[in-house]
Amino acid sequence: MIFIRMKSLRPREQIRYTTLDELYGKSDIISLHCPLTEQTRYLINKESINKMKDGVMIINTGRSQLINTNDLIEGLKDKKVAAAGLDVYEEGDYFYEDISDTIIDDDVLARLLSFNNVIVTSHQAFFTQEAMQNIAETTLQNVTDFLADGSLENEVIV
Repeated sequence: MIFIRMKSLRPREQIRYTTLDELYGKSDIISLHCPLTEQTRYLINKESINKMKDGVMIINTGRSQLINTNDLIEGLKDKKVAAAGLDVYEEGDYFYEDISDTIIDDDVLARLLSFNNVIVTSHQAFFTQEAMQNIAETTLQNVTDFLADGSLENEVIV
């Protein structure tokens, strides 16, 4: 599902389906909220960045591999991409422990962090009161169901 919001129209008319090429070419801000699939892997890459408006802002709260990080860095260096907000990072467990007293040995992350127009966070997009409530309720329901009859609606088989 790809949509574009047009602020000059009434609220019900502000959203319409479009192609990726139109989205790339007309959007001031592109915000990614999709799962990682073969079709979405590296949705943002050198080719798609070249189709974007100059000065585009890219936000990713989905999955890290929706964006080819090296291509994003090139877009930032070339000023094609004006800013990026990344709630996920391709390579990393850097955000779950204090590493402030160590040298970052990931050159790609170090380069990203060197831009004053890039924000990288530790996948906090899900961290709302509603999301945490849903996670807790689902977990407790799974435990209750398992203890009652051994069933698990959300079982992951590996």
